[in-house]
Amino acid sequence: MKALIMAAGRGTRISRYIEGKPKCTVDIGDIRLIEYTLEELLSRNVDKIGVVLGYQAGIMEEILSKYPVEVYYNYFYEVTNSIASAWFAGDFIDDDMLMMNADVFAEESILDQLFDIEKETVLLSDSSRKEMADYKLYYEDNQLIKFGKELEGKDISGEYVGIARVSRGFVPEFKKRLQSLIKQGKYNMWWEDVLYSFVGERPIYVEDVAGRFWAEVDFIEDYERILEFRNVKGAGKNALD
Repeated sequence: MKALIMAAGRGTRISRYIEGKPKCTVDIGDIRLIEYTLEELLSRNVDKIGVVLGYQAGIMEEILSKYPVEVYYNYFYEVTNSIASAWFAGDFIDDDMLMMNADVFAEESILDQLFDIEKETVLLSDSSRKEMADYKLYYEDNQLIKFGKELEGKDISGEYVGIARVSRGFVPEFKKRLQSLIKQGKYNMWWEDVLYSFVGERPIYVEDVAGRFWAEVDFIEDYERILEFRNVKGAGKNALD
């Protein structure tokens, strides 16, 4: 099992609260978010971890220097989205893959749940978050049918968590589709759009993690929820220092 972490983006929605630092470097109590993620993955014997950098790469390089990771770069992060990051790390994608966004905090049991899944491809979703969801998924019998920010009402089964798993057997098709979308100039897609593009062609499975804690650091409220979950005192400005 390998893990690929997308950490190239700037995170403009929360940037002013964290002094322009990469979102995944926020202090979540006694450790930076990216370090928490790396240590959780390494503790589960992930064979190799790749991290794609872009914004403030120097800060990230210093943090990552303490960990056995392979670093890739998306130097065009200001004019592309995470699909480009996945493409730049394409040579790394050649095994059973856990793929995730660096600004996601997930409690340990979520990773345990994902590691136990043996389906060809699976996205994590939280069915307890529907109308309040940012990116919404609609699925039946654990198979993805619809996806997007614009979904409403009964077309929402849950919120996408920001973590997925792709099996070794599916990797060749994933990379072929990734290459095709890049050739079409779809640089502003997310890396997850590679998986979404298969909906209707083959099953893309969804695993519900409702009842477990996770948060994506897009807004200051998300960050404060993480601090509260980890029982960090002085949530807010002091924890941002």
